[in-house]
Amino acid sequence: MRVTATTDGPSDTPADTVAVGVFDGEDVAHDTSGGELQALLDSGEARRSFKHVALAHADGKRWLVVGLGARDGFDAERARIAAAAAQRRAGELGSRSLCWELPHHVADDVAGGLVEGTVLAAYRFERFKEPPEEAPAVLGDLAISAHHDVGEAVRRASVVAEAVNACRDLQNAPANELTPTRLAERARELAGVDVEVDGREGIVARGMGAFAAVAQGTHEEPALITVRYDGPGANGPVLGLVGKAVTFDSGGISIKPGAKMSEMKFDMSGGAAVLEAVGAIARLELPVRVVAVIGATENLPSGHSVKPGDIVRTKEGLTVEVNNTDAEGRLVLCDCLAHAREQGAERLVDVATLTGGIVVALGSTYAGVMGTDDDWIERVVAAGDATGEQLWRLPLHDEYAELVKGRYGDLNNAPEERKASSIVGGEFLRRFTGDVPWAHLDIAGVAWDRGRAYAEKGGSGFGVRLLVELARSI
Repeated sequence: MRVTATTDGPSDTPADTVAVGVFDGEDVAHDTSGGELQALLDSGEARRSFKHVALAHADGKRWLVVGLGARDGFDAERARIAAAAAQRRAGELGSRSLCWELPHHVADDVAGGLVEGTVLAAYRFERFKEPPEEAPAVLGDLAISAHHDVGEAVRRASVVAEAVNACRDLQNAPANELTPTRLAERARELAGVDVEVDGREGIVARGMGAFAAVAQGTHEEPALITVRYDGPGANGPVLGLVGKAVTFDSGGISIKPGAKMSEMKFDMSGGAAVLEAVGAIARLELPVRVVAVIGATENLPSGHSVKPGDIVRTKEGLTVEVNNTDAEGRLVLCDCLAHAREQGAERLVDVATLTGGIVVALGSTYAGVMGTDDDWIERVVAAGDATGEQLWRLPLHDEYAELVKGRYGDLNNAPEERKASSIVGGEFLRRFTGDVPWAHLDIAGVAWDRGRAYAEKGGSGFGVRLLVELARSI
């Protein structure tokens, strides 16, 4: 989608459809030449209630009157939702170009929210479907009309929204196509970054015995993907981003139930978010240094698979009893966290669909966050709040740490007592972060089928917007 900002009035743009938002207690700021929009409000056909959309025709264009609700509660996230409602109606009308009039007296991040909500809501993943006999109209152009220049906010939002949709493409692709090798190829397609990929032999040579153990059950070549970005004029700490990318997770020998196992193609969502976030950071030329580490593999049962009761040695030198091969994400991530530190990361964030327990605790509203440094956690949470990708902090505690101690090795990956399962996953990973400030994002509840107006079904791309905002903030 081509996205632009303009100071021209909506009626002066070439858009065939214009969206005008109206807050509670307010009237249309700039009406059509015949006053059709205010008349629509006065008649009750258009309403100021949030997300309500009404249609008028005037001055050779379609006009959508979009209710924005209370002004004092309106923010970038509400803008995304309102924009998704307008995009849906514009799509029903066959619109090919849409102009949003930026409401008066709002912050520039609202302009970005309108862009993101429109671009994300317009996303479709249909390349495996037979094309319809009559191709539907596609919204190809979006303009944000404002009295002042909002070009930078619009450009940034456009880049980030495209990155989110690229992440969703990776998530939604079937596992027979989106293999670790294909994920590594996608990393090499990104502009402005340096990429290094290690296969099975390289992973073993680096002493990453936990990662290698997960990968040994599949014939697909695993991939340790290291992506570096050094922005122009960069200063501040090196941001280390670590992503779990299990491109299909059957559970291994501890095999999952068959119901909904097809959704386990989404177990690479954290790695996809990290990858596309770095791509967006590079496109935006943010003045920051980033080292991203993505551990990609399948987790399948075979005669070569790691078995319950096996003991593996991590890159950190600690041994781990593999009590459950379906707790494989922490085995991949622990070695990737150690690798990121070795590569110079001075702040760490890992992103992973780690536990089903986080879905029980937080549903699809919040992702869980745990970590070792209060200031760093606050920075990460603030980035989530700014982007509508909200985090809820869970505690780490010595009593939880006791649960991951091993009987025959240093650690165990899945305590038999299934207490505080999401926190226990975080406690396990904490052993591999050293003294580097670290935040762990468990996104299992928000990575797909999130139910947001702009990301209802399939991959949500959760984490891309948050990580780009975090990079901007440092």
